[in-house]
Amino acid sequence: MYQAIITDREAGQRFDKYLHRILPNAGSGFLYKMLRKKNITLNDKKSDGSEKVAAGDCVKIFFAQETLDKFRGKVQEQPSHKSHPNGQGLNPEADASLQAGTTKDVSFVDPSYRKAYKQFSDIQIIYENDHILIADKPAGILSQKAAKTDLSLNEWLIGSLLEKGGLSESELSFYKPSVCNRLDRNTSGMVLCAKTLQGAQLLSRLLKDRTLHKYYKLYVKGHLTQEQLIEGYLVKDEKKNKVMIKPVSCPKDHNGVPEKAAGKQDQSEDKKAAYIQTRYKPLKIEKDKTLLEVELITGKPHQIRAHLASIGHPLLGDYKYGDKVWNEKYSGQLGVSSQLLHAYKVVFPLLGEPFADLSERVFLCEPPEIFECVSRFP
Repeated sequence: MYQAIITDREAGQRFDKYLHRILPNAGSGFLYKMLRKKNITLNDKKSDGSEKVAAGDCVKIFFAQETLDKFRGKVQEQPSHKSHPNGQGLNPEADASLQAGTTKDVSFVDPSYRKAYKQFSDIQIIYENDHILIADKPAGILSQKAAKTDLSLNEWLIGSLLEKGGLSESELSFYKPSVCNRLDRNTSGMVLCAKTLQGAQLLSRLLKDRTLHKYYKLYVKGHLTQEQLIEGYLVKDEKKNKVMIKPVSCPKDHNGVPEKAAGKQDQSEDKKAAYIQTRYKPLKIEKDKTLLEVELITGKPHQIRAHLASIGHPLLGDYKYGDKVWNEKYSGQLGVSSQLLHAYKVVFPLLGEPFADLSERVFLCEPPEIFECVSRFP
């Protein structure tokens, strides 16, 4: 028999999904059959697999050891008869399994996790609790790997948790902590990461319903004097990894006022186009540029960069969507080689348990030193 207690890291998922994680080689039909026959129980009761598991729930699987090993993807090892550290022998079930030969999990630990943790030692943690972690990603680091050999913030996250004891190797077979919002390689600032399934579900929901507000600081060419909400449609060219912004067009009434119902998106003829909203507020007007605070209302790839460029105010250092001549002025004098875009503020909505510690919290992460250098540049 296999018995396990659900941890905080595993809580919040459907029971059948949990079973697929711990028995990766078992088919769905087989698992549901075992549930019906009570060969698999949840808190000693019959289950249909649709229940949400909670921390402290007891899972029992009444399989022969050979069957259990087969479905868990385990390999046999030679018996070991070492006593428990307290001088007592193992429990009868454990003793029996040792007599029959012990098993060892196939390793779930990718060496890139610890390699990334060591390589990206300058990454700072802004905030951490049992479920989420907010990291300050420097420019030049990927949020998630683009190729198999890449090292990214995602690998750093797992490596950090392993190194500090916040995650065990065996837990990686059930759930892998991950980055929940992606920043471009050369965009710096706060990245939201989920340590547990509950944390991932929370962040996914907040990002989807747009109740978690994300703000950026950046420099754009020219002068912007008023706060404004701009809209458009974003179309991505996958081959070129570049996007194009199409303007919003609304029918107008006889007085020339746009007939756009509150909260209703305009329709685009291009079905692949994604409706976007970007709000900006000028913070400081300088000689040839403006420091902006931008709230990313919809989160699409390259949205801020392309959207501001489409209204004639490209980001400083952005060679994909920006002004090459203007960029080279700052590149030659200050070494600005990529877009100066920094995710500096996150605001959480009102939340209840188990996330009350995040309720209405504001987290700040100041831009890197290059922003100050640009501000002082004549």
